[in-house]
Amino acid sequence: MDLNCVADVARRHAVIRPDAQALWFEGEAISYAQFDALSSQCAQALLAAGVQPGDRVGTLSKGNAEFFVLWFGCLKARACLTPVNWRLAPPEIAFILKDAGCRLMVVGPDYAETIAGLDLPDLAKVIQFGPDFRAWIAAQPATDPGLAAVADDDVIQLYTSGTTGLPKGVQLTETNYKACFEGATQVWGQFDADDGVLVAMPLFHVAGANLGMLSLLQGARTVVMREVDIGLLLKMIEAHRIKHAFMAPAIINMVLQHPAQGEADLSSLRHIYYGASPISEEVLTRAQARFNSDFMQLYGLTETIGGGTYLPPEAHDPALGKLRACGKPTPGYEIRVRLDGRDAETGEVGEIEIRSAGIMKGYWNRPEATAEAICPEGWFKSGDAGFFDADGYLFIHDRVKDMIVSGGENIYPAEVENVLMGHPHVADAAVIGVPDERWGEAVKAIIVLRPGAEADTASVIEHCRGQIAGFKSPKSVDYVAVLPRNPSGKVLRRELRDPYWQGRTRNVG
Repeated sequence: MDLNCVADVARRHAVIRPDAQALWFEGEAISYAQFDALSSQCAQALLAAGVQPGDRVGTLSKGNAEFFVLWFGCLKARACLTPVNWRLAPPEIAFILKDAGCRLMVVGPDYAETIAGLDLPDLAKVIQFGPDFRAWIAAQPATDPGLAAVADDDVIQLYTSGTTGLPKGVQLTETNYKACFEGATQVWGQFDADDGVLVAMPLFHVAGANLGMLSLLQGARTVVMREVDIGLLLKMIEAHRIKHAFMAPAIINMVLQHPAQGEADLSSLRHIYYGASPISEEVLTRAQARFNSDFMQLYGLTETIGGGTYLPPEAHDPALGKLRACGKPTPGYEIRVRLDGRDAETGEVGEIEIRSAGIMKGYWNRPEATAEAICPEGWFKSGDAGFFDADGYLFIHDRVKDMIVSGGENIYPAEVENVLMGHPHVADAAVIGVPDERWGEAVKAIIVLRPGAEADTASVIEHCRGQIAGFKSPKSVDYVAVLPRNPSGKVLRRELRDPYWQGRTRNVG
């Protein structure tokens, strides 16, 4: 589809197929004509509230159809939507909103009290999704502002943690989304009009947001879930004849273990896209046996707008030996593996670097971090270590930055360790990811106690939960006399991890 900007997605389908369903959420359907009109009203409401081009508009909410109305309202007003992870602790939420400079935000009813309890002196207006949001935009005309977007405009700002523990705002632009649209439609194929597309992943993640966007791009019927509920997910696939779905490996595993899955009619499901975290060959093989679907793995990062490599359905034949691969480069993306300042040879492990028009503009207000991540030639350093095989398939070997991926959430040890060191009984601490059958990896803290202090695991975990999100907090704690370190003082996390990963492979999806 020929588009001048992302907002044209709503405009074009309002003309082509106005009465077709664009969005469905908890019993309410929104047609493409209604979607276009509502997003224009939202844009007018934003402009009336003083939102200027380039301003960040925050949102904190579980999944809903109005998220997309707000997003396209921002696009038509040339503002940038900034979704916040609703699983974060209040101090983390406050940091992101202050960092982004949000003066207006739209929240889910579940989080209105959370926002009201934060010290956010620059936040001038808070609207709740639901009747409040609908009344707010209904006061405005359904007239498209007609503002001309430019290639450098930020479409969305998604926050990702960094090795320093401070979240960084990833600026994804009109140019990035053009690359996303071109690459994804070539790899995923065209969705047919009225195909059911299930958006179950959180909308503050690039996977959830982009699947919804790509579904709308192709005029499909986007079925949005508030959050992942496996029993409800099975019913939604059956009731809405879902044809396309993205599932993190942890969700695939939960589906396979759910007591209702054996009786569920999943015959409509033709394409399952997966990624964002590790998947074992055993889970993947079982999933292929249960679903009458094509499977496609997607490897990418928020900073690459989710693009990088893909493992097509035909490569999922176990006889080919590629199930542990993350695939070949997505169209429009270049991938290289660097070792000691040179391109690695076949089979040699090095750091994976990615170059594309899909690479982020940068980290919001972090020029040094941006320069560190993207070289002058445009190559983005992924932080993942991997290698190419003789057939040109990329394999992930390990994580350069020691990042833990638990249920699709990225967790950096430095952030958790910083909190652990504030506990009165902790003298030293390291955090690693250990195998977890449900989530892929779980956070384990390894602690050196202060002299005279006694081990109190419950106290340690509770201390963390009060300062960081629950998914980042340790699920278990081990106690040691001393942590292994190299001569420069860096903790040797590989030595700590190895005993827990004997006989296992830290696969990365």
